Amino acid sequence: MKEEKFIYYFAYGSNMNPERMRERGVRFKENQISKAVLRGWRLKFNKMASGNQKEGYANIVADKEGIVEGVLYCVPEKDIFEKLDKYEGFPRDYFRIRVLVILDNGKEVKALTYIANPDKVREGLKPSQEYLNHLLKACKFLSKEYYNWLKNIKTLD
Repeated sequence: MKEEKFIYYFAYGSNMNPERMRERGVRFKENQISKAVLRGWRLKFNKMASGNQKEGYANIVADKEGIVEGVLYCVPEKDIFEKLDKYEGFPRDYFRIRVLVILDNGKEVKALTYIANPDKVREGLKPSQEYLNHLLKACKFLSKEYYNWLKNIKTLD
């Protein structure tokens, strides 16, 4: 039997919530989930939701001064291509990129993440409170400052 190949996945949106990942059937090594920081990018809620033209999902945009906090998962490659791609609307809504994230111990790790297709991005969008709550459920992986910043984001509701 062939051994499964695992790859690192950096979540900065609703997938930061481990429970959401489990609900979606995405497996990950429970003992290898960790806080990670992505430098040179900024979090925005500018990816248009398919069901509501005023709702924005999480996206990252290049910003040399920016920092995005998130959760690093070790996921079977098969689950990326069969499950995460489906939930992220790959390649229609989001596409995959490789990024270098920094762990608490200073170690740098190459990880896969998703970024919104430019034709799915619009300014002036806001997340729903329900969507934002998924990000807030990752509080143990976020700095107090980043968590408070997220908590104070204006939502649709």
